[in-house]
Amino acid sequence: MLPLKDDQHRYSTPWVTGFLIVLNLVIFFFEWTLPPRSLNLFIRQFGVVPSHIAAFLAGSPKYALPAVVIPFFTSMFLHGSWMHVIGNMWFLYIFGDNVEDYLGHFKYLVFYILTGLIAMTAQVIINLHSTLPTVGASGAIAGVLGAYFVLYPRARVLTWFFIFVLWVPAWIILGYWFALQFLSGTASILAMPGQDMGGVAFWAHVGGFISGALLVKGFGERQLRYPYALQ
Repeated sequence: MLPLKDDQHRYSTPWVTGFLIVLNLVIFFFEWTLPPRSLNLFIRQFGVVPSHIAAFLAGSPKYALPAVVIPFFTSMFLHGSWMHVIGNMWFLYIFGDNVEDYLGHFKYLVFYILTGLIAMTAQVIINLHSTLPTVGASGAIAGVLGAYFVLYPRARVLTWFFIFVLWVPAWIILGYWFALQFLSGTASILAMPGQDMGGVAFWAHVGGFISGALLVKGFGERQLRYPYALQ
């Protein structure tokens, strides 16, 4: 399934979305230049390792407050593979510009980071004792998807489904995506109770989407905005 938005009503240059895409790609190119051992150390230092947070909360002197807080910010700009970063940036490109237009540039950046932090917190709570680092922008991007779901539920999304190309309302595509993340996250817990859950951080997606849907209206529409004709 490949979503392509019917985007004929853009009125604000989405430079924050563009900046985030470029920044993520530049950081990934840097990761790509690192030898395997250095890359592993880099990911473990700047990705979120839930067990480090559990140890900090238990009073362990091994991890200082900055060591467990900073990765919540840096992890959302790291990626594990080409497919990981390309998929995330594609969805950010498709859906981010309209949300940025609604919120305005600064509020959009704050919204993106805040939903990313909430998304990572949700993943950590579900898998608190995991020793695997969690990285990726998908939690913050899930927040953008949640906002789009609320703001533009009837916007058309051109979707490739097997050999068919269909125009589908955004609420169906994004609702399906959210349901898939929730069911996959639930299945991963039932399949591996109490174990490290490697792979996709489904609960970060769930937490990001819900927080984006709940918070976007609270941030408010930017002033002097010409509304989209298709909402």
